[in-house]
This record gives sequence, structure tokens and C-alpha cells, in this order.
Amino acid sequence: MTHLQAGLSPETLEKARLELNENPDTLHQDIQEVRDMVITRPDIGFLRTDDAFILRFLRARKFHHFEAFRLLAQYFEYRQQNLDMFKSFKATDPGIKQALKDGFPGGLANLDHYGRKILVLFAANWDQSRYTLVDILRAILLSLEAMIEDPELQVNGFVLIIDWSNFTFKQASKLTPSMLRLAIEGLQVRVYHCYCFFVSYMLFALYVRILDNLWTNKTSKPKGYRFFYNVKDTIK
Repeated sequence: MTHLQAGLSPETLEKARLELNENPDTLHQDIQEVRDMVITRPDIGFLRTDDAFILRFLRARKFHHFEAFRLLAQYFEYRQQNLDMFKSFKATDPGIKQALKDGFPGGLANLDHYGRKILVLFAANWDQSRYTLVDILRAILLSLEAMIEDPELQVNGFVLIIDWSNFTFKQASKLTPSMLRLAIEGLQVRVYHCYCFFVSYMLFALYVRILDNLWTNKTSKPKGYRFFYNVKDTIK
């Protein structure tokens, strides 16, 4: 075990070896392989290329070097293309602070039996008079940035439950294709092993229809995602 694996339990170390192809004997070599690819994208400003940071992306792509580098490039490319989103990117920003206060996102105290962090979003809690959908997205991205520092979560991943119950048509009108694209592109380079559950089938069907259209016209579906629905129409 190297110092880069110091935060992992014995069980998670074994999981990383078996499921992610993580090998402590070649870890530094794997990281350097990805780092060496940075020069192939001079159009992107790679603000971080330290060992611990690159390791996140290797774990996200099961130590496939090129796929890990592509995800790393997408991460910084997204930041470059959406500079305004990352100005005042901190919990004290008024919009982010209000979104966090309303539970965007909410996190359960305990992990599930696979060691995954469970995040819950109640869409109807959005107060349009105090903050925007972009503020919600920024709050979620900021939270994920903090949580993914935990090496256990880098290996085990997340469960995201979105409850659309009581989400109004007025609120839904703000979910434009461009807004959904912004959200999906931001999330897919930060949430690596994500299982998404949707509550309230009607809005889920609308959501997936829009996403399928976005993926068909722009890019391939993000790796590492699993979508589920019909948990219940409402949470009692």
C-alpha cells in the first residue's frame, strides 16, 4: 500500500484491486501515464495535476489511462467554458448558501451497505424567489468537490435520489434543454460511480426524454451512471 491509499480500509483496498484494477505496485506509473497526456491538450488549462487529483480520475475509469485522461480534460474544459459558474465558488456565496440551506443536496449520515454516500434532492423545495437553478447546480457541484476528496467515496461512489413529487409546472418551466445540458455535463465529470433514482414517474419520463435527446444530438451517454425509476410515486 502506498501513501496514496492511506485513507482506504482493508475492505475498500481489496475492492479497488478487484473492481477498479488498482495496483499499488504500479500506482505512480499509472498516474504518470495520465499526466504525460496533458501536453496533448494545450487548449485546456489543467489547474491541478498532482498525484492525488489524477488518482480520482483513474479510479473513475478503472485505471484505463486514456479514459481517465479524457475525463480529466472534460473536467477542466467544463470549468473553462462556464467561467461565471465558478466565480465566488464557495459556501458563503449568497445563492449557493440558500440552496445548501434548502437541502440542495441533502446527504444521509450513514452510508449504504456498499459504502456509497446517499444524496437526496427534493425538487419541490426550490424557492425561485431566492436563488436560481444555476445556484442549485453550483451548490451540488461544490458539495461533490468536497465529498470526492474522501478516497472511500472515490472507490465506492454515490447514490443520488431525486424526488420530483409536488414539483410545479412553474418550476419545471425553468428546466430548459440548455439548463439540463449544463447540469449533466457538470455532474458527469464529478460523480463517477452514480446510481440515480427518480421518484414520481411522470416527471422522470419527461426528464429522461430530454436527456436522451441531448445525448443523441451532442454526446454519448456518460459512463458510470445507472438510472432507476418507479421507486414510488411519492415518498410518504
